Amino acid sequence: MALYKYPHVYQPIQVGSITLKNRIQYSPIVSNHADYVTGRVTNELLEFVGTQAGSGAGLVTIGSTPIDFDRGRDFYGCLSVTSDDDAAGLFLLTREAHQHDCKISAELTHAGQWAAERSLGGKKAFVPSVVKGIHDPKKFKEINRREMLEVIDHWIDAVKRCMRTGFDMVMVHMAHGNLLSSFLSTAFNQRTDAYGGSPQNRWRYPLEVLEAVYSVTKGKIPIEMRVVGDERIPGGTPLEERIEFLKQAQKYVDMIVVSTGTLFMGEAFSYNMPGYYTDPCLNVPVAAEMKKALDIPVSVVGGISTLEEAEEIIASGKADIVAMAKALMADPEFVTKGFRGQEKEIRPCMRCLYCLRHVEAEAHLDGCAVNPRFGWEYRWPKTLPPAPRKKKVMIVGGGPGGMEAARVLTERGHAVVLYEKQQKLGGRLPEASALVYKDGFRRYYEYAVRKTMECGAEVKLGVTVDENVIREEAPDALILAVGAEPIVPALEGVDLPNVHGVAAVDRGAVTLGKRVVVCGAGLSGTECALGLALEGRDVTLVDMRPKDALYAELVFFMKPLLRKKLEENNINILDRHTVRRFTDKGVVAADSDGKETLIEADDIVMAFGLKPDSQTLERLSQIVPETYIIGDAKKVGLIGDTVNQAYRVCKDI
Repeated sequence: MALYKYPHVYQPIQVGSITLKNRIQYSPIVSNHADYVTGRVTNELLEFVGTQAGSGAGLVTIGSTPIDFDRGRDFYGCLSVTSDDDAAGLFLLTREAHQHDCKISAELTHAGQWAAERSLGGKKAFVPSVVKGIHDPKKFKEINRREMLEVIDHWIDAVKRCMRTGFDMVMVHMAHGNLLSSFLSTAFNQRTDAYGGSPQNRWRYPLEVLEAVYSVTKGKIPIEMRVVGDERIPGGTPLEERIEFLKQAQKYVDMIVVSTGTLFMGEAFSYNMPGYYTDPCLNVPVAAEMKKALDIPVSVVGGISTLEEAEEIIASGKADIVAMAKALMADPEFVTKGFRGQEKEIRPCMRCLYCLRHVEAEAHLDGCAVNPRFGWEYRWPKTLPPAPRKKKVMIVGGGPGGMEAARVLTERGHAVVLYEKQQKLGGRLPEASALVYKDGFRRYYEYAVRKTMECGAEVKLGVTVDENVIREEAPDALILAVGAEPIVPALEGVDLPNVHGVAAVDRGAVTLGKRVVVCGAGLSGTECALGLALEGRDVTLVDMRPKDALYAELVFFMKPLLRKKLEENNINILDRHTVRRFTDKGVVAADSDGKETLIEADDIVMAFGLKPDSQTLERLSQIVPETYIIGDAKKVGLIGDTVNQAYRVCKDI
């Protein structure tokens, strides 16, 4: 099947001395499953990498593997290849990948300015230059020639160990503002010696590292190199210069992987780990320009979520390989299902970055919004265990949590009846997927409804459940996934015809005028405001919190990009303002001093958040002894919170 629909994706490719079975690379991610202190291979990491390799991808590249574990580490829980004591675990890791007929590489890196402060032990982090306004001289030092040679020795040592323990390839990470990429960058390299100034001087040290790595591999295993097409920071190097550098580097390198952005640099970070505010396939145009100039394979990463996108990229000659991560997190059989012609069974990625919500806490990745098992492979088996005793389970609520519960419970053998008061499944997914950027949300909505209708559960639509309905069903277990209701404050004018709930606006159920005020700048209200502005309306967003506390639910590195889009679309934000009343002319709000202002509007949108209906929950939860409350009914949160909670509860019933 795949040979007809995706002939380019599933075509083998020669990279240096090895052949990849297809054109999908599992892009480097830092799962933090290695030992937190030592970086040694753990059973948790083995299970995780086994799942990666089992995805069907031709190549898995382990994320962020420092060549110096003291001064070059950017994450805790990352893999160590710095000691012979690591070797036994590394052998296990490569064997695990090879059992799945998958090649394995390691993203070798020196963090440079991004070195984890606790790992430095009081030492200063290495940078090409201590740049005023970026680097605190108390924490950073300009690396000298002796130290540069020591770092090269670390590279040689790490590569030798990877080769000895069975890695098929090694990656030289030269992107995102780490030590080597900082040497290339006009923003970070302001040296006045032979390693700064002209492009050739700035290239000198990275090329020395590549030459040293190649002196070890000697073509026996390939070298891949991660680069950025655009640093996306002021003073970054232009694409033309980067291409000229790559022409020099390719005599040592067998493949490049094209990324973008710079870590921890505001908006640039948003592009580095792209969510749904960024364009899909955002690095493909740059990769295509690099491919024209190079004689080695080009892999491209960044917002590529479907096999259709991957096929178009490769078939059109814009890249040779497509690197993906989040799509393979969402469905760990992504590549295999496509090969077997089961592409409709692929669980779509929403590009919501729920998977990275704990990245700044240095916890291991623990749950994708649509795949709760992600990150927990070592605890939860690939196949759900059959129920020890078949039960009749009644689910009230057909939103994302209720649908996940129905699918998990039927897979385990329970008899499931699902009630939804609306005439269709989905809960709040329709309005959550309304923003134009949220194509992944819409794909998941369609998938979740279809798979729920096919799963074997009895689905009853258009029925409002009360105590009598539950007693008539007489279930052994009851799951209340009834969601939460919009908060409607007791304000003057709340019943006026120009005042609307955010859900109705997102669904397109009301017609709005030119001027709109959105009250409430949580994620729902902010994205509603952005959607209205994109339609050409004049939008004002009002919230009682300061600007830096708005849309708090959003992953931190997506916030700068959302802020930029609000500015680009001329959305007026009135922070520290409390809504006092609604009128037919607009919203009356008071600032922190109590001074009232009329914000003129044709229509008003209420986005004050949600709250569970505690009285209804209290009544319904008293009937069946084995009752579970999940999702927004328990605590208002994200779609991923609801889906993950449903899975955790239902895998044990």
